[in-house]
Amino acid sequence: MTLLEEYLQIRKYSEQICEPLQTEDYVVQPVVDVSPPKWHLGHTTWFFETFILKPFSGNYQTYNDDYNFVFNSYYETVGNRVIRTDRGNLSRPSVNEIYQYRAYVDEAMTIFLTAPLKDEVKELLVLGFNHEQQHQELLLTDIKYILGNNPLFPVYTKDKKEVLAGENESGLIDISAGIYEIGYEGKGFSFDNELNRHQVYLHDFAISKTLVSNAGFLEFIKAGGYENFNYWHAEGWDWVKTNHITSPTYWHLIDEEWFNYTLGGLLPIDPEAPVSHISYYEAYAYASWRGMRLPTEFEWEVAAKSFNWGERWEWTESAYLPYPGFSKAPGAIGEYNGKFMVNQKVLRGASIATPQNHSRITYRNFFHPQLRWQYTGIRLAK
Repeated sequence: MTLLEEYLQIRKYSEQICEPLQTEDYVVQPVVDVSPPKWHLGHTTWFFETFILKPFSGNYQTYNDDYNFVFNSYYETVGNRVIRTDRGNLSRPSVNEIYQYRAYVDEAMTIFLTAPLKDEVKELLVLGFNHEQQHQELLLTDIKYILGNNPLFPVYTKDKKEVLAGENESGLIDISAGIYEIGYEGKGFSFDNELNRHQVYLHDFAISKTLVSNAGFLEFIKAGGYENFNYWHAEGWDWVKTNHITSPTYWHLIDEEWFNYTLGGLLPIDPEAPVSHISYYEAYAYASWRGMRLPTEFEWEVAAKSFNWGERWEWTESAYLPYPGFSKAPGAIGEYNGKFMVNQKVLRGASIATPQNHSRITYRNFFHPQLRWQYTGIRLAK
């Protein structure tokens, strides 16, 4: 596949995610962590315009000078921006205007990609592909949050499954103590936070072959897990009490039966499905209740070749920190990962919302411990 073909395929998929939406769905921002779908469509377009076309295409004319302010996410180097909490106030530009913006930039990129490219541009282009794929996952999970907090629980689509088909073998995998290599190796793309490859020492440990199921987590609820401070970090217990947390996101107890909101609407809980949309606090408390723990990200990476992964982002016990020898790139691109390496937990794996060809064993996702609108789950270790 050529770079142009890959570019057009990725760009098309972002718009396909939005096909089931009504116009009004594009604008909603229920909470600060959820961006309106139309903002994602504009921001990913702005990325190619700002980092590819403007600096490297000599005859490119900016579509709209105001869009740098509207669609810049967090790049201080690039200039001022609409603060994150106000993205839902952007009734203008309209949805139609943003699709026109995408078409304008795609046309310019199509022309640009027919010419020979320097290695520097190719690297930025591939980063742009992966950046848009990250936003495709955010786009889908943000759409789910928008619709899942609509009192009517509208169906997004019945075609998108939230559980992968396949048999999972129960039990634990034993890993012997030793020195292991961690981090990305190879000539393909990786994010800078996956580098540099380095050695770690691990003690003997065991890790579950399967994710915790809804049925397993329901046992925790019925056993009073959300009411017993002994299983929680102090900060997690404060979070439970302050926010009146009694179940994972999207779970609803109706006439003594548990339902959860899915992309296919409000449905009875599937007891065999992996529990999803939980915080690190909940993952830790559940593991504590079971008399086990969460794996570190290094344990997860070493063991991942021995189990199926990819249904849920899996909380680990590791803080999001730089690897030995990590360095930030100069300029705005250097703001991509490094400045977020504080007060966050690493998640490993992927989820049913992760685009194809956008997952690998060394991929390091990261979120604040209270967040749970992503497809996050639990794998136990001891």
